[in-house]
Amino acid sequence: MVFPIGDDNRDRKTVPYVNYLLIALNIFVYVYWQGLGRNDNFTLAFSTIPAEVLSGQDITTKSGLGITPQPVQLTLITSMFMHGGLAHLLGNMLYLWIFGDNVEDALGHVKYLFFYLLCGVLASLSHVFSTVVFGGGMYVPSLGASGAISAILGAYLRLYPGKSVHLWIFFLIISVPAFISVGIWFAFQVVNGLGALGGQEAGGVAYAAHIGGFVFGLLLIGTFAKGFIARRRAAKNRNRWI
Repeated sequence: MVFPIGDDNRDRKTVPYVNYLLIALNIFVYVYWQGLGRNDNFTLAFSTIPAEVLSGQDITTKSGLGITPQPVQLTLITSMFMHGGLAHLLGNMLYLWIFGDNVEDALGHVKYLFFYLLCGVLASLSHVFSTVVFGGGMYVPSLGASGAISAILGAYLRLYPGKSVHLWIFFLIISVPAFISVGIWFAFQVVNGLGALGGQEAGGVAYAAHIGGFVFGLLLIGTFAKGFIARRRAAKNRNRWI
């Protein structure tokens, strides 16, 4: 059992209001609209269904897919705020709580929100694309904040590779650089994803969305955080000459 419990926030300069809002919204949707996971009609209506996204048509089936009261492409966003169970929700919110605040600090509130939503959509599209390419379940619902949070981890790795992340390993708490903790997480996604190519879910997890989100976050943060990266580079250069 290995999972993060915190990181070094001594250099954070702003209050992560957007990150708090995202966490609160995810919890609210799961508790109120999903009825703690018991409202299957709502969950199936607003989850991402690859066949619907590709066709642009709402699909109903005898197996449970009901009417989606919105353009089906918007499920790429609505699905980001739903979860398949309490453990799924708590795990995602733990990662968002630990890593999201620092990325928001680097980007600013508005850019962070746009980055989160954009990468979440791209992660869901990664799942849809891999489902088509590798012959996955076209009618299997996909939901959860994992894709967007994976992008946050990719961004965190690029922005703060040496920042200390505190891990709980069985009965020990240790601190390791972010490139180790996040690197281990990504390696786990890749290894498990090898058995779930094409968006097929292994143990209920769409690893293609995790991997896609991480890669998009890692790449796009260079554009979103140009100012932060430039300021940090300038500070390093000044310190070098002191």
